[in-house]
Amino acid sequence: MELLDILQYTFFQHALLGSLFASIACGIIGTYIVTRRLVFISGGITHASFGGIGLGVYLGISPILSAAVFSVLSAFGVEWLSKRRDMREDSAIAVFWTFGMAIGIIFSFLAPGFAPDLSSYLFGNILTITRSDIWVLAVLSALLGLLFTLFLRPIVYTAFDREFARSQGLPVTVIEYGLMMFIALTIVACLRMVGIVLAISLLTIPQMTANLFTNSFRRIIGLSILIACLSCLGGLLLSYRYNVPSGASIIFFSILIYAGCKVGKLLLRNRN
Repeated sequence: MELLDILQYTFFQHALLGSLFASIACGIIGTYIVTRRLVFISGGITHASFGGIGLGVYLGISPILSAAVFSVLSAFGVEWLSKRRDMREDSAIAVFWTFGMAIGIIFSFLAPGFAPDLSSYLFGNILTITRSDIWVLAVLSALLGLLFTLFLRPIVYTAFDREFARSQGLPVTVIEYGLMMFIALTIVACLRMVGIVLAISLLTIPQMTANLFTNSFRRIIGLSILIACLSCLGGLLLSYRYNVPSGASIIFFSILIYAGCKVGKLLLRNRN
């Protein structure tokens, strides 16, 4: 009855729709992130997006729009620097990670008037998402679904073995930069849900859980979407019941699912 009672509220309906589309987007692009071992890079892009938020606040434009532009440019910068022989990948990530956070802090304090509550961008609050946020997540999910349906094989080749993909005549550089752009856009689209601090978790934990049961790229995507949906639903109910931040609740619930699946698999293995 409790779930039926809160479903009558518009903000909770928006939260459910937003979590559904975010689960689809994160389940798809997150599988590529985990497969290609881009977790640290994605973390750098996530924190670099704070620079765009600070610029947006300072210039008086949408912080999410400016964060999207800043994140995409940072993603391209990390991808370009990481391919250079005179720059280590972790060093390139650290440059954009710290630069983005520094820019965000400086411009948010320089912004005229009262600065907005930046904690919502850092930790997220899915209950504040709007119809436009839902539409952005819906369009992004549709684009990712179409992209991975039409070009799944080239993406898998690129994720697992770049040199083999090149030998097959695939445009590896275009694929990598294109997917880095979608990683950045997915991160920004999920900021209102889980925030900068926790966004990377939604892109990795469901995939780690799915990987406990299968090694198939396609099946990991499907399971990741399902697990992410369950995590969002459980996190929302937990947030509503105990009045705790929704972003942290969603990630906490996803970790509980992972831990439960991991322990269950170990118990079954020991029994057999």
